[in-house]
Amino acid sequence: MSHASCGTSRIVGCRFSLYVMSDRFVDVILGALRETDTSKVWMKTDDVSTCIRGRQSHVFDVTKAIFVKAARSGHHVSLNGTFSVGCPGDSEGDVYEFEDDNVLNERHIQNAGIRTACQFALYPLGTSDYMDLIYAGCEPAKEMGTFTGGIHYASRLDGNADTVFASLQQAFDVVRQQCSHTVLTFNLSANSPTKST
Repeated sequence: MSHASCGTSRIVGCRFSLYVMSDRFVDVILGALRETDTSKVWMKTDDVSTCIRGRQSHVFDVTKAIFVKAARSGHHVSLNGTFSVGCPGDSEGDVYEFEDDNVLNERHIQNAGIRTACQFALYPLGTSDYMDLIYAGCEPAKEMGTFTGGIHYASRLDGNADTVFASLQQAFDVVRQQCSHTVLTFNLSANSPTKST
């Protein structure tokens, strides 16, 4: 197994866990995974989480599709995970590096009307100006109107699934353009019976 040094690997990965607050959680989770086109990413699910690896556009597309398809069940769902690029210990294997950015799921899930709350944190690693990069990463969300403020250890986004995921992807992209090893952690929620605080 070969390892890339920090910043040379352009493989984007996402590891997440999907939770469905229903006794039908198995059907909802497996249904969301089954109904999502994953042919342009490498993906593996175990008893704890799911890992997706590939080109950034396809990794975000698949993650969003799984969340939206689960949320369409009407049950309260939560998706907790991490996007990462440039990890010095990353393997060059287990990845589909498609040359094109033509995503496969967006047309089936766009404008789904899924109200989504999100808490996320950006980590530009190995750089001394990390705070400037974090602020820059939050700017697209402010321009899209999804940024609803800073909270302890995270920033808050609110909106529909389309704009929240667009905000996350742009935040990740802004930082990764300036920092070779970038991590973004996120907690997404839809259909929650609890009002935001």
